[in-house]
Amino acid sequence: ATCYVCYIHFISEALGSQHQHIRIKKNQPSSATKFRLYTNTTEEGCLILFDHLETLDKCSFNTSLPLVMIVHGWSVDGMLEGWIWKMVAALKSQHKQTNVIIADWLTLAHQHYPIAAQNTRHIGQEIAGFLEWLEESVQFSRSNVHLIGYSLGAHVSGFAGSYISGTNKIGRITGLDPAGPLFEGMSPTDRLSPDDANFVDAIHTFTQQHMGLSVGIKQPVAHFDFYPNGGTFQPGCHIMHMYNHIAQYGITGITQTVKCAHERSVHLFIDSLLHDDKQSMAYWCNDIHTFDKGMCLSCRKNRCNTLGYNIRKERLQINRRLFLKTRAHAPFKVYHYQFKIHFINEIQEKQVEPTFTVSLTGTKEDAENLPITLVEGITGNKTYSFLITLDIDIGELMMIKFKWEGTAVWENIWDTVQTIIPWTKGNRRPGLIVKTIRVKAGETQQNYYYYVCSFKTCVEAPARLDSVLVNSGISMVG
Repeated sequence: ATCYVCYIHFISEALGSQHQHIRIKKNQPSSATKFRLYTNTTEEGCLILFDHLETLDKCSFNTSLPLVMIVHGWSVDGMLEGWIWKMVAALKSQHKQTNVIIADWLTLAHQHYPIAAQNTRHIGQEIAGFLEWLEESVQFSRSNVHLIGYSLGAHVSGFAGSYISGTNKIGRITGLDPAGPLFEGMSPTDRLSPDDANFVDAIHTFTQQHMGLSVGIKQPVAHFDFYPNGGTFQPGCHIMHMYNHIAQYGITGITQTVKCAHERSVHLFIDSLLHDDKQSMAYWCNDIHTFDKGMCLSCRKNRCNTLGYNIRKERLQINRRLFLKTRAHAPFKVYHYQFKIHFINEIQEKQVEPTFTVSLTGTKEDAENLPITLVEGITGNKTYSFLITLDIDIGELMMIKFKWEGTAVWENIWDTVQTIIPWTKGNRRPGLIVKTIRVKAGETQQNYYYYVCSFKTCVEAPARLDSVLVNSGISMVG
């Protein structure tokens, strides 16, 4: 998108070639961070002053409840962004027994990007000092603290975790699309890393590069790193959707388009709070290309995990990168299915490029005419695997209908059928048949379902039958 290019140009020019390392800027004010405890009586929050115990009582800070602290990122206009209050409201609506604090560091975030990036260390130190003060003054354990940092705020949270004194660590840090420029490729001590808390998770949503830079960091920085839709860009955020954003937000919709993919990490997290019945599942995989083949939809040996607030907390020795698909809007959850087809070309090795659609019948709902795109031409005696995602939960898969169109190989269907199933004598002509179709549901870990097809449209056969098309003399394969 043009706006994205301008945004990256701005960061690139601001960074300059001399900014190779992040250093603490000297002589920073000692109280740059304002700690605002959210209450229902004021939208701006109740200000807790460091080293002033009476403000804890005034703001009704409850030492027996856990603490979630939201840390914003770089500020262009010097104001707290609207998503902050949405996240606060979501946290309080679903987890009423929680202290929610906003770490407001706008005075140092509303700077040129390189300066704001340098300031992250100082703000991290201030947050660490604030948590140490809570621990010393009212015996509030740092293990009950969950820092949620967006963009530069993710690295602020990491620095808070690394600067806090003692051997005990902060309970959890969540990085929402941690900032990329000046942090990509840096050592773990110079960015958010798994060592900064007992448990660290991160959601990467805007790692699409331009001029060697990406708004969000691409490298893993947590115990579990989630890459929705591959992490590079997000559905619904293309420049073509600017008109929708303008209709919703007015002229500021242009800005919304620029930061849409970056901020999607925030809304995915909020979505995990608001939709308990539609938690997005992600799967451990080597890369998005392998995931797009549907080859990673397994939860065995804890190979899957829930994105967002309700993640399964497991401290790993080796980082895990997890992938998933989402919708363009909330609720973002989709249902993942692996679709495998084995073709046989009994006559010749000619490659064909058909267009496929598949329809699924489930115990709850049906999904009709889902398009399937193969990245390579089809040849015989080979199995092809790819991913199908559904917006709806169809329940247990009961029936499948498979079609292909736009290929000359099926012009003479009857001749092909006679070639495959010689009911009558005739000339043998080139033919391609589907030997087996296998479908596996990612969320429910259902078994594979087998079908055998020999016509342009597969016969609709109930799943789990030991044999199909018996009357035609074709038996189940596999």
